[in-house]
Amino acid sequence: MPKNKPSRAAQGSGTIRQRKDGTWEARYTSGYDTGTGKQIQRSVYGKSQREVLTKLQSINVSLENGTHLEPSKMTVAQWLDIWTAEFMGDKKYLTVKSYNAQCRAHIKPGLGALKLSSLRPHEVQRFYNSLQNGDGDKKPLSPKSVRNVHGILTKSLSQAVQLGYLRSNPAERATLPRVEKVSIKPLTDEQVSGFLVAADLDSEYGTLLKVILLTGMRESEAVGLT
Repeated sequence: MPKNKPSRAAQGSGTIRQRKDGTWEARYTSGYDTGTGKQIQRSVYGKSQREVLTKLQSINVSLENGTHLEPSKMTVAQWLDIWTAEFMGDKKYLTVKSYNAQCRAHIKPGLGALKLSSLRPHEVQRFYNSLQNGDGDKKPLSPKSVRNVHGILTKSLSQAVQLGYLRSNPAERATLPRVEKVSIKPLTDEQVSGFLVAADLDSEYGTLLKVILLTGMRESEAVGLT
């Protein structure tokens, strides 16, 4: 059978074919034009037949549930809501909580109103610059914090690329702020001796303070000990 001959997709929900350049295309009906009554045909693309079939099945589920949004109409904020709700199955609870918090505090206010399909690298760069420099009444974020936001945004947009909502990830072409390493200054012998004396005077937290000093534990790690 010729490679470019269309084949009926699962449950008759669309057609899949291999294109001349070796990539695969899945076509589906997203609705009907209210003016002409004709079907509205859309396409998603991928490197393999399995990839486009997965995308097609995901789209059909959202069409049946009434939750489908065409990429041309979907905003970044709407995509973030879908991503955090549907694609976090392999993430731990605290990771999901952190992702939601970063989206709510930074990404949605900065980029949420923009159309996902038209998001450009310079808009992402402007967003990162505003985080680092401070925007309005918001305090500037440290370079490390900006990089954390970048990591979440990049993951979300990479998922959009995999689903065919974006051709490429605009966040991957942004320039990130440089993180300056802070040199560690260990305590002198005199400072250690003074710390131990002060710890002995504190009957409630003395032992805990000594553990922190002698092991190098973070405070959060130390207070978790039983």
